[in-house]
Amino acid sequence: MSTYEGLMQRVVDEIEARLGEELTLSSLAQLANFSDFHFHRVFQSIVGWPVMEYVRGRRLFHAACRVAGTKDKLMDIALDYGFGTPETFIRAFRKMYGMTPGEYRKQGLRPHASDKANVLERRLNLDSGGIRMEFRVVTKPGFDVIGYSIRTRNKDGQNNRDIPAFWQRYLQEKQGQALYEQAASTAEYGICGDFDMDTGEFTYIIGVEAKEGAIVPEGAIRRHYPEQTYAVFTTPKAAHDQFTTAIQSTWNAIFSEWFPQSGYEHGGAAEFEYYDERCWQDRNELLEMDIYIPVKPRNG
Repeated sequence: MSTYEGLMQRVVDEIEARLGEELTLSSLAQLANFSDFHFHRVFQSIVGWPVMEYVRGRRLFHAACRVAGTKDKLMDIALDYGFGTPETFIRAFRKMYGMTPGEYRKQGLRPHASDKANVLERRLNLDSGGIRMEFRVVTKPGFDVIGYSIRTRNKDGQNNRDIPAFWQRYLQEKQGQALYEQAASTAEYGICGDFDMDTGEFTYIIGVEAKEGAIVPEGAIRRHYPEQTYAVFTTPKAAHDQFTTAIQSTWNAIFSEWFPQSGYEHGGAAEFEYYDERCWQDRNELLEMDIYIPVKPRNG
């Protein structure tokens, strides 16, 4: 069991014991002795939910059990589970259950069983010897990217569905052709940024490094990324039909296996995937690419 899995399980247990108290991302990050952003990325990677959305979900589940199983006043239930006003409680309840708490009670409904997250049952299926990840630390100068973007979220694997579909559409519609004319190289980037620590949403950009004087094609965007230190990981070589799985497995292993023993924490900047001639399917039987994670030395 990695240290991070144990830490996240302790945080999950603490959340469950303190659902009626004020809980913030910062206060929960302090339990793990992490910076806010590093905690945000580790929790959603290992537990599968943005931390504050997980807290809301657990509060609403327990509140729904009381709505269904008792005659307690709805205002008392709202306050007991950290909802400051009845309006806030009703709005959150309707979003999760499709109706108000009063309607839910009137219809005699009961929530489906929902246990707290058990991180220890979600471990990666690794060899008994663990995982050995080769990496290098580089400082990349600032650069500009032009490309196309989508908004997705790290919840219930949504990003693992949205991003491959985005790439498929990008390739099928040959959207890259307009970008290549403005590119400084033939490599492409898949960039994760603009993270929302409350909802787990982020922007994913497929793009190229812009050459000097590049013109942004219609429908595309331009972003600047300042100089940054990155830990760089190369995915294991994989057949074409296993390439996406190899990428996703490497991402998972970085957060659950590499970070705990690395001496680094997340730097809070954009992360990106780097695709060059090693993953051109018309030239290679086995494909690989690099993942760049912004890092800084961990304190303590």
